[in-house]
Amino acid sequence: MNIAGRQGDTVAQEIEIKLQVTDQRALQRALQRLKAKPLVTGSPRVHELNVIFDTTDGSLAKRGQLLRIRTETAEPKGKKGPARGKPTAWKQRVLVTFKRPTGEDEVSPAGRPASKYKVREEIELEISDGGTLTKIFEALSLDGWFRYEKYRTTYKLSKGHAWARGLLIELDETPVGTFLELEGPGEAIDRAALELGYTKKDYITMSYLAVYVEECRRRGEEPRNMLFAAAKTVRK
Repeated sequence: MNIAGRQGDTVAQEIEIKLQVTDQRALQRALQRLKAKPLVTGSPRVHELNVIFDTTDGSLAKRGQLLRIRTETAEPKGKKGPARGKPTAWKQRVLVTFKRPTGEDEVSPAGRPASKYKVREEIELEISDGGTLTKIFEALSLDGWFRYEKYRTTYKLSKGHAWARGLLIELDETPVGTFLELEGPGEAIDRAALELGYTKKDYITMSYLAVYVEECRRRGEEPRNMLFAAAKTVRK
């Protein structure tokens, strides 16, 4: 299996928040007002299938770490809705990602979060064969225990918005609702959230796994893989 690092692949600090989208039209108007443009032209809406790996006793999660294989496939232009089979308009890209806490978003001695953002150290590589890497993980007693999918459209603001340098606005359509992820410098996140009609009280720093489990609890449902289609129950 070849492991091909993307240009710029390195150990990086990821700073982000989520925002729940309840008014799609208002959001689109706000994006238009900011002159936000999709980062990818042609097929900007990308389907993601994510698989989280951990040991049988959940030792990675206990340390706040994440190991994930993500398969991205751009949706054919004009197609909407949950995936039925693999879109074929764009070659798939497979990424392996490892994240761990930096300490900046841990709980303070006063019992309050030390940061209003989700802050992680992130290492990410593009790989050529996700199936082979999965077999390697499994041989090392790492189980792909949770799967989740979503559609993501990534936006950037023009160079005229100097305050937004380094900011990504990611619109995620998931089985449990639509969310924005704002990723970049903290000041840019705060400014973008305000411009899009949100306040700091709206910030969500949970992972999609935690968001999904909380939504299942609210609905009185058993947590499963967070997929658009039916899925088997995963390890608790």
